[in-house]
Amino acid sequence: MPAPDAATGRDMPTIDELVIADEPARWAALGFTLDGDVCQLGQVRVRLAGPSAGRGIVGWSLRDIVPGPLDGLAPTPSLTHVPVQVSPHPNGIAAIDHVVAVSPDLQRTVSALTAAGLPLRRIRERPSATGAPRQAFFRLGDEILEVVQDPSGTSPPDRPAHLWGLALLANDLEGTVASLGDRVSETRPAVQPGRRIATVRPSAGLSVPMALISRRRGT
Repeated sequence: MPAPDAATGRDMPTIDELVIADEPARWAALGFTLDGDVCQLGQVRVRLAGPSAGRGIVGWSLRDIVPGPLDGLAPTPSLTHVPVQVSPHPNGIAAIDHVVAVSPDLQRTVSALTAAGLPLRRIRERPSATGAPRQAFFRLGDEILEVVQDPSGTSPPDRPAHLWGLALLANDLEGTVASLGDRVSETRPAVQPGRRIATVRPSAGLSVPMALISRRRGT
């Protein structure tokens, strides 16, 4: 069961499911184990709805969430129980480290998410590796929601925020990268000290931007 948030006393919101407009076969080819169109990543179900559903992350559901628009990030409320942690996939991926959302107005999105009960962990006021000038981090159980201010700076300021990409946790990042060959970049230092990251290349045929990241020290 999720632990209550210390600030509110309510159960911490957690991710039940992400819906991604990818063909299941694309994920299977990358070494993920599937049950039909579902890939279980740690405690999160990823439902692969195919390209007819759109592109990228097209929906999600959260447990223990206050209903509301959430500045374009509105999830479907879920009453499911948090599942038991599953074994890593054959490619060495164990879980989702963080989900990335993009907003043209970071403060507006942060205000909407905190009002809905998502616990704000911190705001980083330095540019990210992709050029996002500011980033906010929310704890959703074992996973993090990272909201980045639009690095292009060209989105209309009234555009809602949207879910954008994933970073998946690899038990042995170098081994995972070696197994995927030219479908993934070489590893490089991540923003978090002591961690490394690699990027799945467009040649893998996914519609969602995906990074692979090593574990934090001591975990």
